[in-house]
Amino acid sequence: MSTPLMVLIAGPYRSGTGDDPELMAANLGRLEEAAWPLFRAGHVPMIGEWVALPVLRSAGATGVTDPLAEQVMYPTAERLLQHCDGVLRLPGESKGADQDVTIAREREIPVWHRLEDVPGCG
Repeated sequence: MSTPLMVLIAGPYRSGTGDDPELMAANLGRLEEAAWPLFRAGHVPMIGEWVALPVLRSAGATGVTDPLAEQVMYPTAERLLQHCDGVLRLPGESKGADQDVTIAREREIPVWHRLEDVPGCG
């Protein structure tokens, strides 16, 4: 790759967990599994929760169920998409990830559904 792409990795984080911290951590782990292959291909992997969760903590929120989370979680991904060159949409039901895909398509940012389809990863 001559020019690295910043790729937002989108998929389930909170969805289907019943807000169980262990299940959310497992979902984050699944998102993070795509980070190394993207990085190895010369890209910059990004996950919205990597930014949103520290922002929430620094704002004094008690977690993703705190009312403040609504002002941070989805808006963080939307702001990140102003800087991302593509979205890797991983499998699984996720309102937030679906919203990321919608925003990406509106902005004509490529959306890939398989790691192998990201330039340099195939």
